[in-house]
Amino acid sequence: MSDEKKEFHNPIDKDKIAENPGLLPYAHTVGGAVIKPIDKGSIKGNALEAMEQQTDMQMAQLYKQMELLASQAEKIKQRKIISEQVYQADMSFQPLISHVYHLYERQDGKSVLSLVGQNEWGKRGMPFENYVAKVRLLADHTWDIVEE
Repeated sequence: MSDEKKEFHNPIDKDKIAENPGLLPYAHTVGGAVIKPIDKGSIKGNALEAMEQQTDMQMAQLYKQMELLASQAEKIKQRKIISEQVYQADMSFQPLISHVYHLYERQDGKSVLSLVGQNEWGKRGMPFENYVAKVRLLADHTWDIVEE
């Protein structure tokens, strides 16, 4: 061999060689991994569908909570109305906490709080125009409607 360097000659045609084979959109050797193009539209579509499903579930949950709160607010409103009506009613006794009483309305429109229930008046029948509600005095001095 001579001291001169021999120039290397590649026997493969330059048109059949890739300079950066790692950047090719396909496998560059027979044993290489199969590379398939990504369907970006499908990925976005699936992600959008999952997002819509998740947000719809969360919105449904919030609507249920909102309905529950509205229902609770309506019950408190009804308790307030009945409590005001009871405190404006004629009563000939001192009501006790946790005891049940009956609210009636006379012909003149005034309310009466009674110990006697709607079906407990006997043969004479109920002496009032309307039966309003069966109520229980709560510890906070509001009245709970047991039965209307």
